[in-house]
Amino acid sequence: MTASPGIQELKARLARATAVTVLTGAGISADSGVPTFRGADGLWKDHRPEELASPEAFARNPKLVWEWYNWRRELIATKQPNPAHTALVELEHRVKNFWLITQNVDGLHPLAGSQRLSEIHGNIWKVRCTQCGKVAVNRDVPIAILPECVTCSGLLRPHIVWFGESLDPEDLQQSFNALRNCDVLLIIGTSGVVYPAASFGPIAKDNGAFVVELNLDPTPNSDLVDVAIQGRAKDLVPELLS
Repeated sequence: MTASPGIQELKARLARATAVTVLTGAGISADSGVPTFRGADGLWKDHRPEELASPEAFARNPKLVWEWYNWRRELIATKQPNPAHTALVELEHRVKNFWLITQNVDGLHPLAGSQRLSEIHGNIWKVRCTQCGKVAVNRDVPIAILPECVTCSGLLRPHIVWFGESLDPEDLQQSFNALRNCDVLLIIGTSGVVYPAASFGPIAKDNGAFVVELNLDPTPNSDLVDVAIQGRAKDLVPELLS
């Protein structure tokens, strides 16, 4: 199969790039079979994610919130990184200045081997103590409900950025630095319409980057990027490195 002109140009740009930044969203995880947890797929016992993923919900009923996260963890535990995840690890090895920004909390990027990354919405396999603030990896499936901190016995919560909470300032700063200094920005599997991710493409473009969208369907940003290519991440991303 002959590569599209967009793919050919992107491969050429990547081959000579010294700095590449990548933004990934739910589309890359969907190719591993991870549900989006939005819309009809996201309903759990008649609860919507927006009703459960908040500090108020956790304060009101931590057991219910933890039962939902345990259900999600059990689903995600059966999934593995796909060829798009592993191709991004290869790209990280090839490019001198590489940074991966992911909106996904499933932990598939680090599981695949990604090391230079910001998980801006957190990681479902990490827990944070509500008393001492300690963050730790916890891959227990199922997780004890309610889980306690091994240091101070405080109640643990998922290390996730919930609705109404701010993103980690260090993650944001690292992300903005990578966006301002990249030759190429790849936006993979996300519509990129929710802030701060909605600002990432314009920031990179304003600083001279070649901005590319790889997504299953066109998005509201498809006309604003340099190249928009439709298809599955697991097919498109490995092709860029072939």
